[in-house]
Amino acid sequence: MTKWVYTFGDGAAEGRAGDRNLLGGKGANLAEMCSLGLPVPPGFTITTEVCNAYYANGRTYPDGLEADVVAALDHIGRITGRRFGDPSKLLLVSVRSGARASMPGMMDTVLNLGLNDETVEALAADSGDARFAYDSYRRFIQMYSDVVMGLDHEMFEEILEDQKASLGHELDTELTAAEWQGVISLYKAKVEEELGKPFPQDPHEQLWGAIGAVFSSWMNSRAITYRRLHDIPESWGTAVNVQAMVFGNMGDTSATGVAFTRNPSTGDRQLYGEFLVNAQGEDVVAGIRTPQNITEAARIAAGSDKPSLQKVMPDAFQAFVDISDRLEKHYRDMQDLEFTIERGKLWMLQTRSGKRTAKAALKIAVEMARDGLITKEEAVARIDPASLDQLLHPTIDPKAARDVIGMGLPASPGAATGEIVFSSADAEDARAQGRKAILVRIETSPEDIHGMHAAEGILTTRGGMTSHAAVVARGMGKPCVSGAGSLRVDYKAGTLVSMGQTFRKGDIITIDGGNGQVLKGAVAMLQPELSGDFAAIMEWADAARRMKVRTNAETPLDARMARSFGAEGIGLCRTEHMFFDGARIVAMREMILADTEKDRRAALDKLLPMQRSDFLELFEIMAGLPVTIRLLDPPLHEFLPKTEAELAEVASAMHVSADKLRQRTEALHEFNPMLGHRGCRLAVSYPEIAEMQARAIFEAAVEAGRKAGALVVPEIMVPLVGLVKELEYVKARIDAVAQSVMKETGTKIDYLTGTMIELPRAAIRAHVIAEAAEFFSFGTNDLTQTTFGISRDDAASFLETYRQKGIIEQDPFVSLDVDGVGELVRIAAEKGKATRPGIKLGICGEHGGDPASIRFCEEVGLDYVSCSPYRVPIARLAAAQAAVAAAKGAARRA
Repeated sequence: MTKWVYTFGDGAAEGRAGDRNLLGGKGANLAEMCSLGLPVPPGFTITTEVCNAYYANGRTYPDGLEADVVAALDHIGRITGRRFGDPSKLLLVSVRSGARASMPGMMDTVLNLGLNDETVEALAADSGDARFAYDSYRRFIQMYSDVVMGLDHEMFEEILEDQKASLGHELDTELTAAEWQGVISLYKAKVEEELGKPFPQDPHEQLWGAIGAVFSSWMNSRAITYRRLHDIPESWGTAVNVQAMVFGNMGDTSATGVAFTRNPSTGDRQLYGEFLVNAQGEDVVAGIRTPQNITEAARIAAGSDKPSLQKVMPDAFQAFVDISDRLEKHYRDMQDLEFTIERGKLWMLQTRSGKRTAKAALKIAVEMARDGLITKEEAVARIDPASLDQLLHPTIDPKAARDVIGMGLPASPGAATGEIVFSSADAEDARAQGRKAILVRIETSPEDIHGMHAAEGILTTRGGMTSHAAVVARGMGKPCVSGAGSLRVDYKAGTLVSMGQTFRKGDIITIDGGNGQVLKGAVAMLQPELSGDFAAIMEWADAARRMKVRTNAETPLDARMARSFGAEGIGLCRTEHMFFDGARIVAMREMILADTEKDRRAALDKLLPMQRSDFLELFEIMAGLPVTIRLLDPPLHEFLPKTEAELAEVASAMHVSADKLRQRTEALHEFNPMLGHRGCRLAVSYPEIAEMQARAIFEAAVEAGRKAGALVVPEIMVPLVGLVKELEYVKARIDAVAQSVMKETGTKIDYLTGTMIELPRAAIRAHVIAEAAEFFSFGTNDLTQTTFGISRDDAASFLETYRQKGIIEQDPFVSLDVDGVGELVRIAAEKGKATRPGIKLGICGEHGGDPASIRFCEEVGLDYVSCSPYRVPIARLAAAQAAVAAAKGAARRA
């Protein structure tokens, strides 16, 4: 028979900390504290399995639950010498939620349950304090009416404020017992007026109402939102915790508070928290009264004239300090604690691992490892890799006021302030004049690369988390807000309209790439500081991981930044990004407009020294580390002007007719260019392009090797291969160029030729393609597009709807679709190794910087991941955690 209820109290418990999946975090930790002999009010936990059964069976409870709850109430009664619902031996309880994962403030709580018109008088007599009893009753009516009966707590607050004003009181604590009785009468009348029925008087009816409300709160809107933001499955459910009440509002010897065993913002080893005398839990967080500091040191630092807990209740304070130290050592982590002091007696109501900033997480983990409390591997596992973004980019000062004028997607972290510009040329002009700019576009294209580089940040009204703007911005380490659909950009008028306000070129805005906000004006920033704790965690992570971490980079700035973050080579150099600046775009357009191979080669001859110089600098920066260079990938039309004005301007600069330029643009137009004439298909149609790029690579490798006195081994990647004959054709051209350069320079060149696996056909024919390819790099951006048949630039319009309706759990462009796209990666890896056992395997799509995707890469045995420079530390940490988890899994299986 299923056990639905677990009891705890008087130093014994039916559960332990390891039972959090069944008892929820709160219930498991209450049981653990009880077993440790700490002062915990007795109670019981209704399991998360009841929650799942409740929803699976039309919000009805499983058989046997009611009897189990009655027995558990008797258990509390035996320990306390009281009985629920009996005025002569009054037992009151609290009812709280407790999910497996901590969800602070997301679900509902009811205190003082069991009070009614009769038992409140018994409480007054029992406590010897009528004022306390009626204060507790009014709190119960207000809380129960809100949580269980659905009445807005504000209507009760209005009644209370009106009464205080008429009685000449400022604080709740000033009301007398008789005055509280008057408030209670008004509260009850309000309930009957609003609901047409009286406030429930039966304690058992109250209890089941509260239990139902807690289970129902698992599906309230704020809990659903919180779960979505923190990837908490709905199937986990919540537990319900019922405990004997202890009272912090029993006069000046009673109090309630919350505390952390360390500072959750900085990680400093000091007790950090607040309390209130003569109060209950919600008073501390409600803001009605100003909380007081727990320690005297904190009071002095805050400049407060209100006494600390250390001063007003020294014995209870010392007991709390001792318990705090014990719990931190027991759980081997910083703890978030709730406590109540009832007439001088300390009671512990909760302990859990405390939420903390990334800076604090690093400091705490490093200190605990150095103190021997946890291992270095455990310290590495404690840090959320994604949280490192907080440390690598400027962020908005949390104290700064925010005037929000729009919202989009948090596409690239960090924050930036600058004047609005609507074109890449204006962004470059602003930078040249020493002014900071935010590039505002409807959407960006590869042609905007120079403007994105010049801007402080990018704002687009279209596109998702993996749009061109988002991907490039992350690669550059620049903040980006994408898909801000409520904003209207009018290029012709030069305006940005949002929330009824019109902004023009030159107006100052701030974007927050961490949460997607667009703000009016300049906002104070905090600059990143990579502390010694950061370096220590990275060192420990590098010792633990198996996979290498490379970067996606094509500019010297990006390459140097990535090296400073610990990149072990370049996994993707997108050569097309090198063609958009100055004279290069002119030569590129000349090549595209050429009618003959001879004319194309003449234009390519102009690009050769530029490409060679680019590659030489990358080889020198990487100093012998591997550099994977992808041959030209996008369709040629992306290099041509779009509007009539641009056509006229370019035609004039190139001394060709606008008609010829327009005709060529129209001839290159494709309905679906991402599935068209691009990648290796360009190299097959125009082998001279691949030959120029290969020559630039080899000549740069020879020169870099001579300068460094060591061999440089470039890796040349042919994109979008679906047929082995495509790769063989292009590889033959690459090999021919290599032979020519070796002959010309008298230098032997070692190099690898491989391909990007980004088409389903390539994945399932990987065993054949591996006959020609010396490495595979999984381009999971395009592999996701081609597997799903959706565009990453357009999918944002419906993928969020899919997620909300439970059709998908994650945007597949943000976190790898393990079951589908991942299965293709697994197939290709296995087939590639079968043909070529030593084949090098990597991933260079945006998933290379996603911790969940990195875990999968470890599972399938890839050799490296490659990601944008600012995600390199994230990938290093995630790769370490994946390796440790894999080792533990293997040990368990053994």
